[in-house]
Amino acid sequence: MTRRRSDTRERIRQTALELFLERGYDQTSLREIAERLGVTKAALYYHFKTKEELVASLGEDVDRNLAELVGWGRSQPSTPEVRRELLRRLSVIVSEFAPVARFFQENQAALRTVRGEQRNREHMIALTELITAPDPSTEDRIRAVSALFSVFFGPFALEHLEGDPEANRATLLKVAAEILRLPDPE
Repeated sequence: MTRRRSDTRERIRQTALELFLERGYDQTSLREIAERLGVTKAALYYHFKTKEELVASLGEDVDRNLAELVGWGRSQPSTPEVRRELLRRLSVIVSEFAPVARFFQENQAALRTVRGEQRNREHMIALTELITAPDPSTEDRIRAVSALFSVFFGPFALEHLEGDPEANRATLLKVAAEILRLPDPE
């Protein structure tokens, strides 16, 4: 029974995300989500009482993955190889959650109260510290922030770039590593 409930919950989340991306957060109602799913509003309310609760659940997956990445990074020595691997793993998370990231990016004003802004800020601070070499200068810290922004927001800029998306993502990672002045892997 739990599996079925979680499958339904995931279908609701995916359908809501599709509608939010198509129409925008403010222009999408729970009724419309229920209609697209072919369920009653009562069935939808069983899983999510409000649209805000539904949106918060979308952010939970990203938050959990970022928290796991930060935890992994903190358990590793601060080496160029680990910093490069942190960027790579972050790129995978960004790629995996691209639709959710796009939704949050396109609906920032409407979602300020829904989204876990403090958690996101904490993850960014932690990741910045983790990809910065020990005893960093101000320039090193700025390079770390620039590299993270490249990995986080670069995929949006690359969407319309010709070529293989994976090759473009690899190039983006290479540039982020160059921003950090990480040596090329052997």
